[in-house]
Amino acid sequence: MKRRRPVGRWVAAALGLLGMSLPGCDWWGTELSSPPRVLHYYTWSDYVSEDLLREFERREGVDVVVDTFSSNEELLAKLQSGAIGYDVAVPSDFMVSIMMRLDLLAELQPERIGNLGLLEPHLAALPFDPAHRYSVPYLWGTVGIGYDADVLPAPPDSWEALWDQRYAGRISMLNDQREVLGVALRSMGESINSVDRAVIERAKRKLIEQKPLVKAYTSETYDQLLASGEVVLAHGWGGAVVRAAVERPSIRYVVPKEGGTIWADCLVVLKGSREKDLAMRFIDYLMDAQVSARTTARLFFAPANREARRRLAPELQGNPGVIPPFSILPGLEWMRDVGDAVRLYDRAWTELKIS
Repeated sequence: MKRRRPVGRWVAAALGLLGMSLPGCDWWGTELSSPPRVLHYYTWSDYVSEDLLREFERREGVDVVVDTFSSNEELLAKLQSGAIGYDVAVPSDFMVSIMMRLDLLAELQPERIGNLGLLEPHLAALPFDPAHRYSVPYLWGTVGIGYDADVLPAPPDSWEALWDQRYAGRISMLNDQREVLGVALRSMGESINSVDRAVIERAKRKLIEQKPLVKAYTSETYDQLLASGEVVLAHGWGGAVVRAAVERPSIRYVVPKEGGTIWADCLVVLKGSREKDLAMRFIDYLMDAQVSARTTARLFFAPANREARRRLAPELQGNPGVIPPFSILPGLEWMRDVGDAVRLYDRAWTELKIS
């Protein structure tokens, strides 16, 4: 989604090309007003709320121009291809560390982000950026299994449920190489961050065995597949499963006993930003307790701001797909930058897809 820039900006540019502008005046003598400042925001396709953006625009007297991506890999590829002009982006945890290593991020000024002091305790010192020099957690959650309780005789307590022959053609997996390989790794008792070639190869073979059971590898439509009944088991993020349950109340969400992924989408300022002060005010605005609570009520992903969590309706606070129980946190892993071993994951993913 992209929002158009004001027509006045293009008019002013045209007048300049025609040599018709005078300092402080247009060519017929009327004083020109300065065009508003522009903030360029690069975020996930479903994270944009026009109401919240307009509110920030009115507060600051600026325009916010939005561009979207559907995966961390797409975000990184666009930035590495030479795309410039973005101010604020929303990479996930492991991608923050990659972007730090590639020198794509600007250092933050904590004094300009007052809401940084209201983070949930488990988000206050993240492994990839413990001092929040480059990133601020925005939304967080878990990856687990969405399932139809009217079809399954019991809640799936293991990742092995995604290999259950009884549900062939009614299973979906995320279209995400690290998450999908992570399922196989956890089901084998291994870390989702393994860099062992033999272990990753075993995980790949296990996923190739599962592939005939899978209806779709999708990160964008599995909630719709659950809601329509086309799939009864879906590997996915908790918030999207909860959105499916709004349409189909028999849908439930669980994190299997082997544990899974804990994730956080983070707000960062890109190193090439020309509006770094404005970018940090925008981050602080998105982190505001009231604004964060409104975001969670729309997306069903947990807010990083603990005060925002307390403002949520009781049914959201008590839903494990929205607010993961803190008791399960010790069994979860953060996805990490695996360095050169990413080539092993790339190869395994490619071989899975073409098998």
